[in-house]
Amino acid sequence: MTQPATMKDRLIVALDVPTVAEAEAAVAELGDSVRFYKIGYQLAFAGGLPLARDLVADGRKVFLDMKLLDIDNTIAKGVENVAKMGVTMLTVHAYPKAMRAAVEAAAGSGLCLLGVTVLTSMDDADLEDAGYACDARTLVERRARQAREAGMGGIVCSAAEARLVRSIAGDGMAVVTPGIRPAGSDHGDQKRVVTPGIAISEGASHLVVGRPVAAAVDRKAAAEAILAEMAAG
Repeated sequence: MTQPATMKDRLIVALDVPTVAEAEAAVAELGDSVRFYKIGYQLAFAGGLPLARDLVADGRKVFLDMKLLDIDNTIAKGVENVAKMGVTMLTVHAYPKAMRAAVEAAAGSGLCLLGVTVLTSMDDADLEDAGYACDARTLVERRARQAREAGMGGIVCSAAEARLVRSIAGDGMAVVTPGIRPAGSDHGDQKRVVTPGIAISEGASHLVVGRPVAAAVDRKAAAEAILAEMAAG
């Protein structure tokens, strides 16, 4: 995936709101400040998939954050239908078999498949509780290499590991970093967070920002402030 042309193409605002009406209001308020939106479980289960199609039809880019993980055939059939929607990005958990099935199903569609390495809400202790015998950085590195070998379009990781992942992915893959918090903001439930400027300087191609924009009193001003931090980074 080629490097996005502008910071507006690199900022993905997460529509982490409970209803389509609230999502539509956020998009309207943000106007031309934001071109790229993420739709995850919360909104997807409240009518967000038809909204994704509407956003695409309106010339917006959409990142469907579904974190697919299932048997190969189920993943393949799901990816085939997502590709038909015209969205730009889709997440798959970075398990080798799952990624290979997704890549085969998306071939020729232009859909950028992203391998999710380790969730930014998890730290080393959480991984130990989940049965992993390695720390977060080691697991991120392993899954990034597996994503590259599987032919994925990009990798999702904490910006804290963006430099490491970029060294593995090279220039041809997207490095998408959630857990972004503007300087001085609350971390919420995220444990491995980084500011926008640092994320850009560490090699991230796209930043996913949710609550700092979606929950802001002035969403447009919040988005523009983040874009300024990205440009300064």
